[in-house]
Amino acid sequence: MPNEEAVHASERVTLELTSRLLKLGAHEALIVDSPPGAGKTTLVTRSTRTLVDSGVETVPVVVQTNEQANDLVKRISADFDLRVGRLVGSSYTVPPYLSRLPRVQIEKNPGDFHRPQVVVATASKWAFCQGRQSYPVAVIDEAYQMRSDLLYRVAPLFGSFLAVGDPGQLDPFTTLDEKPWQGQPYDPLQTAGAVLAENADGDPLRLPVSWRLPQAAARLVQEAFYDQAFMAGTLPTERRLHLDTVDIAGWADKTLTHAAETGWGFCQLPARHTPPGDPEVAASLAMLVRRFVERHPWTSNEASAGDRRLTADRIAVGTVQRAQEAAVRSALDQLAHEHEHLACLREVVVATANKLQGREFDVVFVWHPLSGRQDATEFHLEAGRLCVLLSRHRHACVVVSRAGIRELLDAHPNSNPVYLNVPAKFPDGWEAHQQVLEHLGGHRVDALP
Repeated sequence: MPNEEAVHASERVTLELTSRLLKLGAHEALIVDSPPGAGKTTLVTRSTRTLVDSGVETVPVVVQTNEQANDLVKRISADFDLRVGRLVGSSYTVPPYLSRLPRVQIEKNPGDFHRPQVVVATASKWAFCQGRQSYPVAVIDEAYQMRSDLLYRVAPLFGSFLAVGDPGQLDPFTTLDEKPWQGQPYDPLQTAGAVLAENADGDPLRLPVSWRLPQAAARLVQEAFYDQAFMAGTLPTERRLHLDTVDIAGWADKTLTHAAETGWGFCQLPARHTPPGDPEVAASLAMLVRRFVERHPWTSNEASAGDRRLTADRIAVGTVQRAQEAAVRSALDQLAHEHEHLACLREVVVATANKLQGREFDVVFVWHPLSGRQDATEFHLEAGRLCVLLSRHRHACVVVSRAGIRELLDAHPNSNPVYLNVPAKFPDGWEAHQQVLEHLGGHRVDALP
């Protein structure tokens, strides 16, 4: 049974959202902030259906990537009997499965659709539709991953907005220098969610429950990265991660046994300054994943009846830089090549935080952003990056790092510049790293690879 308090809290927010959505006037925005795993996609699809049922002829949905657009079209097509349009760029190759979905029409120009009830496209594609058609209301998914310059380009198409997003995740990527724009009234590098929130009619709604994170993780993630409280949607007894094969007493098995019991593991290597693709950290992560698979893990949770074997595709390794991603991928592929029973390691997802954002797994292994570094740069202290890495899992998260992070943070105190007209950013990356490190200290195992 799900946490009844969480269910009731979610129902109250859903009712308020529906009421405010149906009263949304022209040139108004309704903002919905969400913690990780709160069911943003479900909220977007249900809100879209609510707008259609209320008489809106066509509901445009703005997403940030083609993958998000395709997933959303698939979800709307499966959940509701609606005519869905998928608007794509002229050079985009449509996945074959999308063309086979019932009641789905794929076009390159909005005028080519035949009476669609919903049209889904990326923000970049909507930006090329100026002057062709206008819509009374639009739904923006992942509004905090959308840059405000794209919002300014698409805004003339739409009368009002429902914007849904997670303010604790990574900001949109840009190669531009942000400093000249700081404090300016039309900063193009703000997020669309932040701009709409400043101009919204009424306070943002906040989803109060994470259905992904277990209770062992929800509290840390909330306190370190969010200024509004949220709870886990499950009770501590509803999820279980079990390892069939016995602990052989090595550092890897000790870490895994502890993580299965508590939801957290922290494997610490000796302190050393290293290049980004530290081969010892990569080897340690590969060893942890290997031993995890060899111990035949299975899970039980509130969403399934009985126990289920945990397959390799439900395991992820999160890194900060592509050199780290490549090092771990190479180590896992080498193990799969050398040992026939480890062929499944090729199915383990290895990706940077940017690529993992929005995805969900049962168990996640994390390369700590500050491991082996001589300095604590703004990139590596980015709170959203650490938040993404620590909030992808349903059962357990294991962090691997070299010792010395506390000393590194003490040697590089927060020195971010202060700008006029720019409120202090929350969460502060330096403080978030300190809080997370304090928590991980209670789950530490020293590794000797």
